[in-house]
Formats: sequence, structure tokens, C-alpha cells
Amino acid sequence: MASIDYESKIPNNVDLASDKRLQRALEKWQPEYLQWGHEMGPTDFEDKEIYLRTAISVDSKGWAHFGHVKMPDYRWGIFLEPHEAGRVVPFGDHAGEAAWQEVPGEYRTELRRLIVTQADTEPASVEQQRLLAHTAPSLYDMRNLFQVNVEEGRHLWAMVYLLHRYFGKDGRNEADELLDRRSGNPDRPRILGTFNEPLHTWLDFFCFTMFTDRDGKFQLLALAESGFDPLARTCRFMLTEEAHHMFVGQTGMGRIIERTCQVMKEHPDADPREYGSIPFDMLQRYINFWVSSSTDLYGSEVSSNAANYYAAGLKGRAYEEKKYEDHQALEGSYEIEKIEGDKLVKEEVPLRNAMNELLRTDYLEDNQKGVDYWNRVVSKQGLDYRFSLPHRRFNRSIGMYTGLYFDVDGTPVTQEYFEQRASDWLPTEEDRAYVQSLMVPCHEPGKWAGWIAPPPKGINSQAHDFDYVRL
Repeated sequence: MASIDYESKIPNNVDLASDKRLQRALEKWQPEYLQWGHEMGPTDFEDKEIYLRTAISVDSKGWAHFGHVKMPDYRWGIFLEPHEAGRVVPFGDHAGEAAWQEVPGEYRTELRRLIVTQADTEPASVEQQRLLAHTAPSLYDMRNLFQVNVEEGRHLWAMVYLLHRYFGKDGRNEADELLDRRSGNPDRPRILGTFNEPLHTWLDFFCFTMFTDRDGKFQLLALAESGFDPLARTCRFMLTEEAHHMFVGQTGMGRIIERTCQVMKEHPDADPREYGSIPFDMLQRYINFWVSSSTDLYGSEVSSNAANYYAAGLKGRAYEEKKYEDHQALEGSYEIEKIEGDKLVKEEVPLRNAMNELLRTDYLEDNQKGVDYWNRVVSKQGLDYRFSLPHRRFNRSIGMYTGLYFDVDGTPVTQEYFEQRASDWLPTEEDRAYVQSLMVPCHEPGKWAGWIAPPPKGINSQAHDFDYVRL
């Protein structure tokens, strides 16, 4: 069904009322989720009315309603795209077989691991962003932060439903643990390293939503091809909401760049910092950091796990059915560069073992479109600076390049040289202190902090001075 049942305690389009045991289990989890949100969600804003969009359908058009709501009252729910009759497993060793409506026993452990890893990223990002509203550069941006937060929460619900519905007691235990782990906690950290990185500033937030949420997009695209049909249907709708998160990051960075351009044109011989804006080279260092951290999320370049997921039909390539003709991936290979001694050597890797790298390549190509957008902002202002992506080998902590040193162009360098140049490539303590000094709140309707330009238009065609957050 496409319509959503909002009469239920948990909004859903999966006929939850017909499975009383599942309904009771999720209704028991619901107050635990709300308590987690109270403890780890945005601080001090629970009683404020926020102009949020809420899903009311899974149709491609008119799927969301906008209105003011307090975040604890937001109607999180369980929404899957409609069942596609006759759908088959689209890839791997089971290609052409009927898509699974229940968990295939032989892949139960692997499938649960995929779902839990995806699920863990959703509350993690909310925890990372917990304090940002206090220094929001505008009510428009504060609202966007809260929209991202509530949708990450809904994505957690999407994965928790799968765990409860299809994995029994193990799934319920995993769902509970999702609320027990904490971003950055040394004893109970989140599963993936990037989701333990602190987000102290809005520059970090915009980089995170641009680059880390874009990783989320490609992970969801790969899972949306899954032969396990409930997972595929869940991820397809999540992608609808995920698009806004990347919009926040790309346009947020674009507005920072635009403001810096304005200051540079008004004061061509001055350091932009003298006038409270962020210099291009500093922005580039933040880009380098967050791209390299997010690039790690794809895992090892050569991966037997990725090969097994593909073979089993659990996780495919992005746009598997649309982009590729061969859905077995048994014959081809993929070229990877590895280090032998102090030289880069090309090696052909069996295609299935290179699935992580294929997805990483798609991700980086998509990142480039965002960087091109920022460069157009600079060009329109008549300046000639160009932002760029660091090479995929730069500053890596996971995969074959871990413990090795490369410059931003991917050229092998010594540890000594890397450490000498690190302040040119990655944010310094001075950079972080300066950006932190700019984080002064601007919470008056229609006003913006001095380091960021206003957006070209408001949310849902609202005016700039609209009360996006009723403080």
C-alpha cells in the first residue's frame, strides 16, 4: 500500500496492526527510543515548534507534509515502498530467483550484520550533532539540522522494524543495543569510525552532510538492490529522504564559499579572517579531512566479505539493474593500484572482490559534482580559485593504504614529508579554533551569521523571515 496509517501509535504502511506480537514489541521499543532522543538528541529544544516535513505517503510526488511540530511529537514511522509483484533477485548466484520475502537461513548472519551496520549510523549522526543548534547561523539552518535529525531517527526506525520483524530475539537485542552505543564513547562507540568523529562546528556539519551522508546514499543504493525484498523496499524510500541531507551539505558549503567570495571582493588585499569569513584554503583542508574519513566507510579495496554479499544477492552495486548488463560479475576484473616497495603497481582484481572499490568510485564521482557546484559559485563571483577532492589514497585509515603516506594527489610520500605538509592539507588546531570562534548563534528570523550567505530561497517556498523555529 502507498498510504500511511497515522491512526496507529506507530505510523506505518506495513499493516502492523495485523501482527500483534510485532506491534507490541515495537511499542515497547518506542518509549526507549524517545528516552534516547531526550538524552542524546538536540539539547534544550524539545519544547520548540519546528517547521518539519513529515512523510504521509511513499508515492514519488506529494509524499511529505510541512508543518510546525515539537520534535518529541514527530510521527516517526515504518514506511516501505510498495511490494513489486514478481520481483526477482537481481544479481549474484541467485539472480533470477524469486526475491526473498523472509530471511534466507543460510544468509541470516550476514544480512543481520548489514542491517545493524546501516542502522547504527542513524542515531550516531544525531548524537554527533547534538549541540549544534546552540550555534546555528540562522533559524533556516537550525530547522535544516532538526529535519536531518528527525529523518535519521526515522531511518533508525526503518532498520529496527526489519530487525524486529525478521530476526526474532536476536533482532530485538540488536535493536536495544542500537540505543546503548554512543558516538565517541570509548567503551561503547559506534561501529564505524567516522560516526565517532566530533562535530563541533557548522562547517563540520556541512562537510558531514555533504560527504558522509553521500556515503549513506551509496550504501542505501547498494542495499536497495538486495534480493531480500523488505530491505530493498525500505532503502528505496530512505533514499527519498536522504537527498535533503546532501542538499543541506552542498548548499551550506556553497553559501560559506559565496560569503567568502563577497568579502574577498570587498577587501581584495585583506585576509578574509579579518572580516569574519573562512578562507578558501581552510575550507579545502576541511574538505580533505571529511572526504578521506568518509572514503574509509567503504572498507577494504579488496574484500571477500563484499564478494560474498554480492554472490549471495544481499548487497549489489549502485544502480545494479539499470547500469549493468552482467549481473553475475564472474568474468570481469577491476584495476587497483597497490604499493610494492615505494612504487604504485597496478593489479587486476576479480570483479566480485572489488565491489567496495566500485561503490567508492561511484561515490567519489558523485562528490565531484558537488565540488563542481562550489567552483561555479566561485566563478560567478569572478574569482579563479578551484576546490578539489583529495585522492582516494590520501589520509586513509582503512584498507590497503592504511599506515602508508600519500599527498593529496595520491603520490606516495615519506612519513616525514607527510607530517611536514600536514598543515597544508588537513585542518590545524589554529583552523579549528578560528572556525569555532565564528560559531556565534544568529537566531533572529531573516538574519544570518556573517560567515555564511543567505540561501537563494526558503524551505517550501517560505520567506526568509519565516518562523522556521519558534523560539
